[in-house]
Order: sequence, then C-alpha cells, then structure tokens
Amino acid sequence: MRKNVKLPRILKIEQMEGLRVYVMFNNGETRLLDFNQILTRWGVDVNDIEYQLFDVSVFQQVTLRNQTLSWPNLSTRLLDESGDEVDTPYEIGPDVLYHLSEPSDLVVDTFGDMVRRARIKAGMTQDELAQKAGTSRFYISRFENNKSDIELSTLRRIVESGLGKKLQLQIT
Repeated sequence: MRKNVKLPRILKIEQMEGLRVYVMFNNGETRLLDFNQILTRWGVDVNDIEYQLFDVSVFQQVTLRNQTLSWPNLSTRLLDESGDEVDTPYEIGPDVLYHLSEPSDLVVDTFGDMVRRARIKAGMTQDELAQKAGTSRFYISRFENNKSDIELSTLRRIVESGLGKKLQLQIT
C-alpha cells in the first residue's frame, strides 16, 4: 500500500530581519531561513544569480508564490513544456528550504502553552485536569507539549470543564 507523503510547503512569511526570514510551513512549524548562511554554504559568488540576494533591498522583495519563496525582481530563464524559453521569478523549492531551515525561536504562543500555564496557575496536575475534563493525562501531556493537535470541542472541554475558565477565540 502506498503511503501518503506530505511535501513541505510554505504557507506564510511571518517576519523578516535582514537576510533572515521566518516562514510557516504546512505542518504548522515556524522555521528560520538564514540566507546569509545558506548562500555562503552554497558557495555563491558574483557570477551566480543568487549573489544579488546578499543585497538586503533585493532580498526583501521576496514574495510567496506557489507555496514557496519567490523573488520576482530576479528573473531566470527556464524551458516550458513546449521547449520554449520563458522568464520566471527566481524560486527555491519548499522541500529544499525546509531542509535548510532551523526550528524557530520566534515566540509563537500555542494553545498547549496557554493551557499548561493556566493549569499550573490553578495548582493542578495533569491527572487532575484530565479527570475534570474527561480525558487522559497522556492526552493532556501530549497537547501541552505540542505533540498533538486538538479539536476545538476538546479544547473547550479542557478549558471550561477542566480549568473552570471561559474559552474565547479571536481572529484579528
């Protein structure tokens, strides 16, 4: 039987600092791409198209296209299906970018982190919270450590029944 392989894709450019860019991948991770390190590791020199990316003003024109990073200000010539040369923006495949990236230290407060802080503030153990919320300590532990996704109804049960708090979600 064939396994469903999920290829990494970039969903969002979160933040940029010089030649460093934080991106969100389709697995929910925010990861750091340090292009100064990447381009140096690749041995990019003056004759390479990538050399222009060392210029911060050129680099920061990056956009999201086809779920990867794209520089419309840098043009490359590729062959299309009919064999004709076409100009396309410079892009690096998202699978390559994922492998070149590092887990981010960008602070992204997760639901698991919020529940852990609220549980500790309430002076409860994971067992006590699980019992009140009608779930297992194992599930609470996996959720608090961001090892498991959660359904909204389960999150509501943990927050409202387990912690005695009100759950409010806000999209801004």
